[in-house]
Amino acid sequence: MTTLNRPYEREVITYAFVHTALGMAMAARSKSGMVALLLGDSRNKLLHDLREALEGAVLEHNQSAMAHLLNEVACMCARPASSCRFHLDLRGTDLELAVWNALGSVQPGDTITYGELARKLELPATAQEVGAACAANRVAVAVPCHRVIKADGSISGYRWGVNRKRKLINLEAVA
Repeated sequence: MTTLNRPYEREVITYAFVHTALGMAMAARSKSGMVALLLGDSRNKLLHDLREALEGAVLEHNQSAMAHLLNEVACMCARPASSCRFHLDLRGTDLELAVWNALGSVQPGDTITYGELARKLELPATAQEVGAACAANRVAVAVPCHRVIKADGSISGYRWGVNRKRKLINLEAVA
């Protein structure tokens, strides 16, 4: 299994903020695509989370350079069943990448359990490891970790809050 140690070291990452149907969001991109879409309640907390997530990166705030991407983010947060219209630059361990990629096969409005997702992977994984990979996801909504639920069908654990997870699931079900 590959472990990435500071994969953003000295890389310039541009970020900006936008208000969405899910609250405050921060989008960040590298030259290759979006590296983070964080949801939260305050700009300070989101910036703190970005610094932790992209340790070693050179962070540059630029609202105007991110205007088109921010519009896409706001639309996706309002209609999470719509497809992502921007390139993602996902970096993680082999297992994290496998989980994030497998989530693409879960259709909007559907859910899957952590255990079911673990069994679908080509790499051996437990439900707990799938949960950890979901928690490590830095790109909310576009990598749909909100579609993963507990074996008993209940909604639990979401990096950006269970209420946001429930809202995303409900928005997709209505669509």
